Amino acid sequence: MMDRQRMLAEERIGKLLVKLSVPAMIGMLVQALYNFVDTIFVGRGVGSLGIAGITISFPVQIFVMAFAQLIGIGGASIISRSLGAGDKPKANRTAGNIFTVVIFFGLIMALMGLIFLKPILTLLGASPTIMPYAADYLGIILFGTFFFSFAMATNSVVRAEGNARVAMYTMLISAILNIILDPIFIFGLDLGVKGAALATVISQATTAFYLLYYFLSGKSLLHIKSHDLKPEIPIIKESFAIGFSAFVRQAAGSVLGIIMNNTLVAYGGDIAVAVFGVINRLLMVFLMPMFGINQGFMPILGFNYGAKKLDRVLRVIKLATIAESIISILAFTFLFSFPGFLIGIFSKDSELILIGSDAMRKVILMLPLIGFQVIGAGMFQALGKAFPALILSMARQILFLIPIVLVLPHIAGLDGVWFSFPIADVSAFLITFVLFIKQIRNLKSEIGKAAWEG
Repeated sequence: MMDRQRMLAEERIGKLLVKLSVPAMIGMLVQALYNFVDTIFVGRGVGSLGIAGITISFPVQIFVMAFAQLIGIGGASIISRSLGAGDKPKANRTAGNIFTVVIFFGLIMALMGLIFLKPILTLLGASPTIMPYAADYLGIILFGTFFFSFAMATNSVVRAEGNARVAMYTMLISAILNIILDPIFIFGLDLGVKGAALATVISQATTAFYLLYYFLSGKSLLHIKSHDLKPEIPIIKESFAIGFSAFVRQAAGSVLGIIMNNTLVAYGGDIAVAVFGVINRLLMVFLMPMFGINQGFMPILGFNYGAKKLDRVLRVIKLATIAESIISILAFTFLFSFPGFLIGIFSKDSELILIGSDAMRKVILMLPLIGFQVIGAGMFQALGKAFPALILSMARQILFLIPIVLVLPHIAGLDGVWFSFPIADVSAFLITFVLFIKQIRNLKSEIGKAAWEG
């Protein structure tokens, strides 16, 4: 286990980034593929209204993910820096507090969601025709909220200690099991969207138990005892402060989903909601490798910043930025070139394919800029700089995309919805660029100061 600490501190940065990022990329790509395949099965087995029902429900799942990342990513940053500074007891206590908080939240979220299911779906924009499908799906998904939030948060802890392989396994287990169960429940047992939801919950529960076994078996670098589970307000506050940027980004995605669903129903009807759901699934497949690099990048950055190895900090930032930019450009090229083919995988509905192809090309116009934004936000999170991380997390969705979506469709109709995305992407890129350059200059200044004092 000491080898993982030595690896983070001494191994060549390029090799280390590949070693930690590739498993995360594979895991997240497979995770995205299960959402992709899930939607294909629903589209082929239930139809476009089934896809719309899943899409309507998605903001709730995003919000659960947001809270899991609030405590998980925030705590992971503390754990990485504590391990780098040699303070293992604090790392153990932080992990224990993550367990306690996420378990409490998962149970509360499931209970409240089930009690207010129909009002929540109405708020999410479910039309009368979509409501039965959305209720069937979300009513089951909520039972898995506890497992989903636990797996999301503790997976961040696994990455923080540098065990990228186990973090990858957790995502592979969930995704592969879901893909296996989907056709059994949707087609074999003829459960429709209920079958898709049931497959998801079983997969999430299996992942949660695997992670619990990992921590209890002694294979983790961390050794969490019962006293570590006792809530410590300073640790929870610091975790929330650092993770708040990730929470805002995900929660903004939930708010955006609500606004998008209602706007799409108003300007394009149920078919537009299904189109947005398909585009989202496709974007997830192509964007997940970027988030995989970011997840491999953050523990390297956090550990070496905590250990005062600033040359390694700058090196990993440079390599990760280059890698993210290459992936975002390749993703744009493929999605822009073959939208009809890709959307046709989900459904043979000619209207869905026609509207979706046109929408896809408009939504992804500025996709090449996304990779840099991902690294910019990840850099500030890993460095423990809560305020700039929060600004960058708010920029795209809260500061730009949501206001634009609320205004532009009144001028340009359904096209206004689609063009809101590239406008927001450019605006967020500019803010990220300014803060990023300033932080790089600060890091170089710290290196110069350390060399002078040495």
